[in-house]
Amino acid sequence: MTGKRSTISFLCDRANLLTLAGLLCGVSSIYFSSLQALTAATIALLWALFCDWFDGAIARGMTNRTDVDRAFGAQLDSLADLVCGGIAPAMLLLSSSGFAPWFLPGAFALTVAGAIRLAYFNVFDDDDTYTGLPIDTNIIVVTGLFAVREPVGHVTFSWLLYAAVIVLAMLNVAPFRMSKPTRTWYYAVAAYVVAMTAFNVRQLAAAFTG
Repeated sequence: MTGKRSTISFLCDRANLLTLAGLLCGVSSIYFSSLQALTAATIALLWALFCDWFDGAIARGMTNRTDVDRAFGAQLDSLADLVCGGIAPAMLLLSSSGFAPWFLPGAFALTVAGAIRLAYFNVFDDDDTYTGLPIDTNIIVVTGLFAVREPVGHVTFSWLLYAAVIVLAMLNVAPFRMSKPTRTWYYAVAAYVVAMTAFNVRQLAAAFTG
């Protein structure tokens, strides 16, 4: 009977390393949110999104992966998704409000909905479709909204973000089905991450020079 592999052996896997890089980006976003450095938190979350999209593509291109490798990678990806797509956006919401206690229900709702959505996906995954809104969409919507933070004002923006988070939480666990993304979406997400990173870097530069 073959013995169990060591935990560290799964680091010899490019897809897992990219998943962990995304997890580190998500944790960095939470850290910056705790400091109310919202622009830096947004940039970190954008790159968590990039890692989340492309770790799966790398995994599918690896022909030497065993069933154990695939199962481990799937579990690791799911745990990273909860941090990056649930907890980190929830922290951005709290930080944008100055950690006002009445924003906690929104943060709880997004985190709980994300956990339920991922657990459901792990049990009932389908090759062609998703049930409910994928959790990485939370990152796209939340980071995209930060583009209007200055024009609408910080107070209005906080409530706009709150409303968006509640809608996202409901859609994460909604019973509708949607097709899995095609190759074109990978280019679109990569372009989005680069464009929004450039926008936020300009925001940071303006803050330092102004």
